[in-house]
Amino acid sequence: MVSGQTDTNSFISDTLPENYYKLHSVERDGISLPEINIREAVIIGRPSTSKKFPYWKYERLVNNLRKVYPYALVVRARLEQINAALESIPDDKQRKKYLRQIEKDVFGEYEDDIRDMTISQGKLLIKLIDRETLNTSYELIRQYRGGFSAAFWQSIARIFGSNLKAEYDPYGEDAIMEIILREIEAGKL
Repeated sequence: MVSGQTDTNSFISDTLPENYYKLHSVERDGISLPEINIREAVIIGRPSTSKKFPYWKYERLVNNLRKVYPYALVVRARLEQINAALESIPDDKQRKKYLRQIEKDVFGEYEDDIRDMTISQGKLLIKLIDRETLNTSYELIRQYRGGFSAAFWQSIARIFGSNLKAEYDPYGEDAIMEIILREIEAGKL
């Protein structure tokens, strides 16, 4: 056998044997073409020092998300507990009493932490609550406390430049947030 040639029963090994791709044959316009399924890759460039990309804004967003994201996870977990408990309570009066007690407990436990947040952190928390619960903060307040209470808190939020009806858009304006959150969840940040 000449060097460089391979036998039909042998193969050239890769330096990383676990990284291989299987070609599929796909027919397009009457022509059979090879095709590979590849995974999505997210590419983030190096930090730039130019004025076009203010890297300090990115760093501030990372720090704010690190501070606020655990609270969004707590909201999701508490909401699951509350919904499970509400299913077992048949009487509306007992449900309202239970919700008032939960509200009192939550305010006692987290009020100081929430008051120490900046307005931008509060805006992030509103969006993260929508991400984790699939409901806006306004919808949650309206569902558990009523429409009047939801309207009251929405007006207070609007005074401070926030919106309880803000929705999380991972493929639009919140795409960078989604990338950062995935990094936080993976333990890389």
